[in-house]
Amino acid sequence: MRASGTFKVAGFTPAPVPSPAIETALPVGVATMEKQYEGEVVGHSVTLFTAAFDQSTGTGTYVAMESFEGTLRGRAGAFNFAHSATTLGEGRESEFFVIVPASGTGSMAGITGTGGVAVDADGTHRIWFDYELGQ
Repeated sequence: MRASGTFKVAGFTPAPVPSPAIETALPVGVATMEKQYEGEVVGHSVTLFTAAFDQSTGTGTYVAMESFEGTLRGRAGAFNFAHSATTLGEGRESEFFVIVPASGTGSMAGITGTGGVAVDADGTHRIWFDYELGQ
């Protein structure tokens, strides 16, 4: 099954990077995020977000572990998912997205699958889950 929606970042809180830090050409940052979802995906999430990114050129890579609570096409529960991508200015590449096996609760117990994230030219953030539910 597929469920898709849009999301907005409701909170972004930088956190200290564990030390000792290693100096690289792109510094590593850590933050927690909160997101709100609408569409076939309704709910909220909290995210542990790490990135090495240059704001001025839009170049870098992020890795995120996210905990979602809400509904997919009306089925309620919670689960974890992980995603990452690299940007070289515009567009995304080397994308990874997976629902964490055995992380589902409620009506999403047994959920498995993949998905994706896209950002439209107008800044709209889109998400989709291609998933199956355990019996």
